[in-house]
Amino acid sequence: TEADEKAFAGWLADPVQAKVCHGGKEYWHALHGTGDFDLRGVVCDTVLAAYLLHPDQREYDLHDLAMRYLGVDISVAEPTGMLPGLGGDDGANINVNRAAVLLPLADALIDQLDEQGENAALLDLELAVAGTLQVMEHTGIAIDEDRLEELRQSFATRVDAAAEAAYAAIGHEVNLSSPKQLQAVLFEELGLPTTKKTKSGYTTNAEALADLAVKIAYREDDQAVAGQTFLGSLLEHRDAIKLRQSVEGLQRSIQSDGRIHTTYQQAVAATGRLSSTDPNLQNIHARTTEGQQIREAFVAGEGFDGLMTADYSQIEMRLMASLSGDEDLIAAFNEGADLHTYVAARVSGISEEEVTPAQRSRIKAMSYGLVYGLSAFGLSRQLNIAVPEAQRLMDDYFSRFGKVRDYLASLVEKARKDGYTETMLGRRRYLPELTSTNRQLREAAERMALNAPIQGSAADIIKLAMVDVANDLAEAGLTSRILLQVHDELVLEIAPGERASVEAIVRRDMAGAAQLAVPLSVGIGYGENWRVAAH
Repeated sequence: TEADEKAFAGWLADPVQAKVCHGGKEYWHALHGTGDFDLRGVVCDTVLAAYLLHPDQREYDLHDLAMRYLGVDISVAEPTGMLPGLGGDDGANINVNRAAVLLPLADALIDQLDEQGENAALLDLELAVAGTLQVMEHTGIAIDEDRLEELRQSFATRVDAAAEAAYAAIGHEVNLSSPKQLQAVLFEELGLPTTKKTKSGYTTNAEALADLAVKIAYREDDQAVAGQTFLGSLLEHRDAIKLRQSVEGLQRSIQSDGRIHTTYQQAVAATGRLSSTDPNLQNIHARTTEGQQIREAFVAGEGFDGLMTADYSQIEMRLMASLSGDEDLIAAFNEGADLHTYVAARVSGISEEEVTPAQRSRIKAMSYGLVYGLSAFGLSRQLNIAVPEAQRLMDDYFSRFGKVRDYLASLVEKARKDGYTETMLGRRRYLPELTSTNRQLREAAERMALNAPIQGSAADIIKLAMVDVANDLAEAGLTSRILLQVHDELVLEIAPGERASVEAIVRRDMAGAAQLAVPLSVGIGYGENWRVAAH
């Protein structure tokens, strides 16, 4: 009846009435889609609780969790390991089973979190993040459809031009998407050096072809010149196809309100980072010309003046300095120095004025690489230098910044002893492979042990900031709102007359999200579209 529906809606929206869900964000969207329903008062989401316990798991199916933690099979009408309220005569009662198992499952998961010593505030944070994300997903971001179509046509033209250039290089057409035909052209017709052998011949993936292009770059014979032109056109063809497909995917994602509504995956990345799907809006890179062009199509919607971007500057490096306690790195940040120039000068034993752009770039690549467990071999490939030279660069760095070396070494050893790493907030990542006899598995786990505490702490900080900003905008009665979270960046839609107020809230909440030994630096940009709003 109408009265029952009204009472149900009231119960759902009452924040005092405690509720347990399995995927609360999805329930919220479903309820919004069926009428004027809200969902508040979720005190436990069993997906998020299970994610904190098992961050490397691929999915968190309710049936599996009920069997693992309660010994109950809820996929049948009369489940094994009966709990009060479960059972029935036919399959229709399976939904009743699913509902009835949630409370005891939530209790079991929370008990396990307590037993393992994981910070209970983490679950509260993840619940608050889910509440913020569901509103962001529902809101979406406005799109300039004409600009997106211009880009699609531009990238389609590049696809055709690259194909024609490839055909001209070898004097005939070939299916540029066929590995078999490409192998015939590259290794038989042009006689180029073979790549890595696979079951279906020699690999023609992008990395192998880029390496091949480097190998023949110095040759001036006719076959090599033709090969250079063909390879360049082939790689351009592949890049242009990806760009065209990316734009076409965005076009298909535009909904009737003229906005794109991405879905944030909260329980996927083991480090605690969010990922974006359907479509993925986190892979539109600001550092490429094409990525910047695509960002131009993301605009402020009707009734709003512009977009604001806010991101953390060098947050991983700041965490490295703070967590390692290295006085020199801390001093660099506190004094406002250019970090990479500062570090390059001290590693090389020269003044900051003498540091060349190449030296700064090398140090920058290495500094970020250390956060991700980069080896000397990996650094050599990234910088295109010999392995011994890369090792010397790392040794010089560690001799100057010894506490960073000691901190990174302690991360691996502590994780090997404990079986897991922890972020500043206590988010764990379990790494049993650290004691594996398989060298490749063990070394991969060591890289994860280096990466997880820093990247995970950065993820925790941006989550805290995002929730605080959303809450404070609402509390201040502002219409402006958060639309996107892209790793360390927030994108907001700014209502008329609210820009200054929003910027003050964003700066305060982002800078105050964590107390480190160095300040959290926040950059703010504003403009009519996502590209112009960059800073």
